[in-house]
Amino acid sequence: MLTKQQKKEEVSADRTLIAGSANLIFADFTGVPTLAIHKLKTALKASGAKYRVIRKRLFAVALKEQGIEFDPLQFSAQFGVVFVPSELGPAASAVYKFSKELLKDAKKEFKVLGAYDTVSRAFVPVAQFNVIAQLPSREVLLGQVVGTMIAPLKAFMNIVDQLAKREVAPQN
Repeated sequence: MLTKQQKKEEVSADRTLIAGSANLIFADFTGVPTLAIHKLKTALKASGAKYRVIRKRLFAVALKEQGIEFDPLQFSAQFGVVFVPSELGPAASAVYKFSKELLKDAKKEFKVLGAYDTVSRAFVPVAQFNVIAQLPSREVLLGQVVGTMIAPLKAFMNIVDQLAKREVAPQN
């Protein structure tokens, strides 16, 4: 049991993490081995995100103090939160990939419960989260757009090159 002072410190730490986050990802980690959670934390560091196991009641207080109207007590499962300081995509991708690998390797499920966009103050349902998580990275998308724009020009250049190489029949 935590003392009142420890609870205040935990709420303060949660409030600080929420203030520095643009997005929050909620997950149920029931039955997931500690070593696997450590792998997730390592994967999330690349995107600047941080994973913490949270006490729902204390987290609810921290959210309320930050002016966020969201109730984490709606989830009955054990509760972990990924604090994402920037856009949701890279961290969502890391969490999604981790959950798929864990299910495949250890037959354990790391279940995403949803996400919360603290900037627009909107809950992101699991289905929408999965769509975001499966999107390619920004760099890959930009490469695909440039490739699509250049394809007609390459085709035209290839046609011009083939016409230039073609022998011209002498005309009488």
